[in-house]
Amino acid sequence: MIKTFSKLPACYALLIGLASALLATGTYAEEYFDINNGELERPGGYREWIYVGTPVTPNDLNNGKAAFPEHHNVYIDPKSWAHWKKAGEFRDGTILIKELVSVGSKAAVSGNGYFQGDFIGLEATIKSKKHFPDEPGNWAYYSFSNPDLKTLKEKAAAFPAASCNGCHAGAAADDWVFTQYYPVLRGGKGKGEKATGGMNSDLSMDN
Repeated sequence: MIKTFSKLPACYALLIGLASALLATGTYAEEYFDINNGELERPGGYREWIYVGTPVTPNDLNNGKAAFPEHHNVYIDPKSWAHWKKAGEFRDGTILIKELVSVGSKAAVSGNGYFQGDFIGLEATIKSKKHFPDEPGNWAYYSFSNPDLKTLKEKAAAFPAASCNGCHAGAAADDWVFTQYYPVLRGGKGKGEKATGGMNSDLSMDN
């Protein structure tokens, strides 16, 4: 390794050394979102991130008028998941993606329940001091959903934070996030690489 490195042109060696130093000090920031002119570009590849749970509040249990009657498949970016396990807090730069999926069939061979139907929307939540210095917790909320519930926007502007924070402020368990409804986040909080969600170590389901 040393011989190979010494044969590189000086400029290449300098770049490699600089990159190594940045990675070692943690100042190299790997981000998972892109905001331009106040609009968030729809992230791709989020299904390769860490899945944290799927809450659902169906109409059937809310007098036919649930505020969010669909399934919400929620993912967190890998870097923020690693930080959450280590520090027990959401890092600056965290992004959570929420897939909206309709309630489909209510019966299966296993019994009655609420089973996922079709994809009908996509939302994102981002924590960023740079982009949202004046918002509570530095969080902002986005929706890429279109009214037809079949297509998605390529870009989205943030919701007025007050429209979301009225609920998040009073009920979210951790830093404006409803971690109480996500067993992966609850189980991983500050537990390090061996987080098991309170389960016996033989049943660990770590990512």
